[in-house]
Amino acid sequence: MFVIEFLRGKSAMKDIIVPLWENNTAYLSILSVYELYSGMRPKEKEATNNFIDVCRIEPVTLEIAKKAGEYRLNYQMKGITLSVVDCIIAETAKTNKHSIATLNVKHYPESLMYLNGNSF
Repeated sequence: MFVIEFLRGKSAMKDIIVPLWENNTAYLSILSVYELYSGMRPKEKEATNNFIDVCRIEPVTLEIAKKAGEYRLNYQMKGITLSVVDCIIAETAKTNKHSIATLNVKHYPESLMYLNGNSF
């Protein structure tokens, strides 16, 4: 996850996230908070909380849940399995007109922002 790499000191991530904070345009899906906590090391809790505190948290709405289900079904019909959480995060971003900063294009095939060398 992009944020975990940032929290673990990857400088390229800092160049991307700091301007977003400065412009108050750093958003996290509430499910990204869940993912951060599920991958967090005990010594990272304070830094993780500080990161979350300076982001704007996007909730999951009924509309987003429905669209995420359709999104996942669409990919399943193509033989591509995406996780439920990734589909909800993707639809949260799409519904709210946000880009997704990711290191894994496979998780977000329709994402607008990639950090693994593809596009940004």
